[in-house]
Amino acid sequence: MHSTGRDSGHPGGRPDRGAPRAFPADGPLVGRRVDLDRIDLFLDGIPRHGGPLLLLGEPGVGKTALLAAAASRAEDRGMHVLAVVGAEYRAGVSHGGLGQLVEAVAGVGPADVPEDVLAVVAGSGRSRGAPSESEAVADAVVDLLGRLARDRPTLLVVDDVHWLDPASARVFGGVARRLAGRGVGMLCAGRDGSEGCFELGGLPLHDVAPLSDAASEDLLGRRFPALAPRVRRRLMAAAQGNPLALLELPVALSGPQRSAAAALPERLPLGRRLQAAFASRVTGLPAATRYLLLLAALDGTGDLHVLRRATAGRIALKSLDPAERAQLIRVDEPSGLTFRHPLTRSAVVELSTSSERRSAHRALAQAWQEVPERQAWYLAQAAEAPDEEVAVLLERAATVLARRGDGPAAVAALLRAAELTPPGPERARRLAEVAYTGANITGDMRDVPRLLHDARHMAPAAGPPAMATAVAGAAYLLNGTGDIDTAHRLLCDAIALRPEPGEPADPADPADATLTEALHTLLLVCFFGGRPELWPAFDTALAAYPGPPHLLTTTRATFADPARATPSHLTELDTTIARLPQESDPLHIVRVATAAAYVDRLDRCAEGLHRVVAGGRRGEHVTPAIEALFLLGNQAWLTGQWTEMGRVALEGLDLCERHRYPMLAWVGRYLLACTAAARGDHRATRELTDRMQQWAGPRRASTVRVYAAHARTLSALGQGDFETAYREATLITRPGTLARYAPHALWTLMDLVDAAVRTGRHHQARDHADAARNAGLHALSPRLAMLVHASAALAAGDDDRHPGFQEALAVPGNERWPFDLARIHLYQGERLRRGGARAEARPHLTAAAELFHRLGAAPWAARTNQELRACGIPAPAGPRAGTAVLTPQQREVAHLAAAGLTNKRIAERLSLSPRTVSTHLYQLFPKIGVTSRAGLRDALERLDRQSRSSSPPDAPPHGQGDYVG
Repeated sequence: MHSTGRDSGHPGGRPDRGAPRAFPADGPLVGRRVDLDRIDLFLDGIPRHGGPLLLLGEPGVGKTALLAAAASRAEDRGMHVLAVVGAEYRAGVSHGGLGQLVEAVAGVGPADVPEDVLAVVAGSGRSRGAPSESEAVADAVVDLLGRLARDRPTLLVVDDVHWLDPASARVFGGVARRLAGRGVGMLCAGRDGSEGCFELGGLPLHDVAPLSDAASEDLLGRRFPALAPRVRRRLMAAAQGNPLALLELPVALSGPQRSAAAALPERLPLGRRLQAAFASRVTGLPAATRYLLLLAALDGTGDLHVLRRATAGRIALKSLDPAERAQLIRVDEPSGLTFRHPLTRSAVVELSTSSERRSAHRALAQAWQEVPERQAWYLAQAAEAPDEEVAVLLERAATVLARRGDGPAAVAALLRAAELTPPGPERARRLAEVAYTGANITGDMRDVPRLLHDARHMAPAAGPPAMATAVAGAAYLLNGTGDIDTAHRLLCDAIALRPEPGEPADPADPADATLTEALHTLLLVCFFGGRPELWPAFDTALAAYPGPPHLLTTTRATFADPARATPSHLTELDTTIARLPQESDPLHIVRVATAAAYVDRLDRCAEGLHRVVAGGRRGEHVTPAIEALFLLGNQAWLTGQWTEMGRVALEGLDLCERHRYPMLAWVGRYLLACTAAARGDHRATRELTDRMQQWAGPRRASTVRVYAAHARTLSALGQGDFETAYREATLITRPGTLARYAPHALWTLMDLVDAAVRTGRHHQARDHADAARNAGLHALSPRLAMLVHASAALAAGDDDRHPGFQEALAVPGNERWPFDLARIHLYQGERLRRGGARAEARPHLTAAAELFHRLGAAPWAARTNQELRACGIPAPAGPRAGTAVLTPQQREVAHLAAAGLTNKRIAERLSLSPRTVSTHLYQLFPKIGVTSRAGLRDALERLDRQSRSSSPPDAPPHGQGDYVG
């Protein structure tokens, strides 16, 4: 454990000197004036305000050295200093990092902290007692730190946040956001590009840059004054300012090489070779020393008591002295054992044999008998062969982790449990469960193929293991490769071989639960396949399922074929939606919202979907979070919140790219394509829809082609290319019919009728409007009622007596769908103007123009303006063509994006959240006439030239005020 701030008997309560040894400074830092000034500013603000600061930089750049300096300076200011260090080899131990904090706080003195607060934190940090939610634990930790700060200001130092276990990382992320005004500072350090679940968005950041050439030369001169000049230049060129490389590369060279008496290797030891430099310093240590280091490296807590229990007193801790003299570790009783650098720890483990590691794990299992979760993990690591008894213990640990909400750790434990299970049905079941969880919940697709391969070879031809394997395989194929037909065949074969159920479905029965998941997955496979011939197998399986879950039958009706949904289906759906506030299962929430999408009930699911997204951002369930983001984006598109739609769509697409979900990504791109079409960015629409067609064709993913057809229909209507609009709309459904299993036909109803009328196909227009009315679409939702009424009026030609437009405009709450509403006003205004009723047309056209301008639907606004001018009314002024107004922050985001920085790096540079960066980019793209980052540089240069040529003499210089092009 690492702690300081304990009174040591000195007058005034002088802080204990233990903490700096957790992060000792090896002499003055070179080239770090700017970094130290930032740290001093941060420390000075802790007594008044408190709060977090995150140091980011590449491995070895000197973050730990800066933390050491910060700890020393905080101690000099009279602060408590508490230290936590993330470690790769304990990243799978849930709440291990939080446990370090508990022990560090205990070192300050139990009398300083109420027992109930210590109990709450210790209960989650040491996995004792009932599992606590991350938010509740974060609140308890903040309260605990705040109590310490009443004595004197407190600094919590967290090194290597990228190696924290996910559960601790979520807690520390919550703590960081709650510290303001408590006299507590939290100084963290992590690697650039770390993919852990420690939420970085919104935290103040400081980039730790590599050293300059001058500083690098100074550092080498101080530590290795005998280096030959040409060797120094070679090392500097290789190290590129990385302090760790500068200090360790010379150590890996021989004396003659350092003096240039011998040639240097062709490739200097970088990356793995740099780690080898640490290894060479470990190999010469005594065997007892290496064994203690191995125990410490595998355990990761640094607790000397654990080392004593693990060795049962057979090896004295004095055996660590050679490693301490070699400056590989630091040891003291209050702070425990600390490796000077994570690479040292890695080298110790890599240099050990498998037998030595198993022995060390067995010893650690004995040392952690009082914590079953840790003991199970160490026993699992020590096992040499399948061991069902250990597998059961580990599966129980996985259950505890899952109940705590720590999905990734639960998956790791379950995977190891499967590895330890003797070959057979149980192992197949566990492997399939891990694969399904990876593909459908946690978003980890990398190991799914291997897991499925192994499961298939162990599962019997029929039964729960075979079904579980089929479900996992189909989920992977659907989400990963997009192989619709193979996924469909896999599920259908497994369902056909299942034992015939003779009783109503029981959700608690594993076989019934697996069959339910199989049917839910098959439903999605059929939907994305988008071909009528896929559905009979699903309907047959559903009909043979006695008492299937209501959500499954409801989704089949309202999502797969909403044109034929009955009032009882809608009632069942409304009842299910009403229960969402009490629902915590992210899969269930997303499935209910999916059932609600085509019948316009997503607004009632929004609160649950936002909860799913929040859990995904914490790393708990990535796949449902992607689906939730796109469902929220769909609602934002329909309700005219197009900037919000762009933000959530880009966030979802970022997750799809990072976690390899190409099929789901097309949903996000479809939303972007529709908005681009409505706003007149026809090039972007064409680029996106071309990609959809190219991807969907060989995979026979017809729904993705439907997405493309819908976006192209909107684009063509906006351009007045009604022949193309008609052709694209009829790819979705034939005129006069609402094809079975073609839910998108509901959303393109008015588009098809409009295009048919404009191309002189009046008979087809009337047939289609009649089909919608006869199908009762107006009873499904108010929005669909608007579209049905307006489509009937459009199909009536120039019959100004048809009541359809008035009926559409009288639908209660129609303002919730501004794009549809504006189009209906436009159609009504056009008809009245053509009939000579200009005065009656003007209010409709004015309302349409206002809505289109507010949405940024430029082609539709232009069409409306033409009608207004024909009525003798000047069109409202929109933005001058070729101009763009960017806020200063948008301008800065644009320049950084043009320079190639990712959203994450831009957010870190500007102290924004990645979501805010996405919003800025989505807003500024149409302003400057680009559709992707590739066009940013040229567009910004063009706007710069326009700004300089149009600025008056007293205009502010570039970089001040709003950017006007």
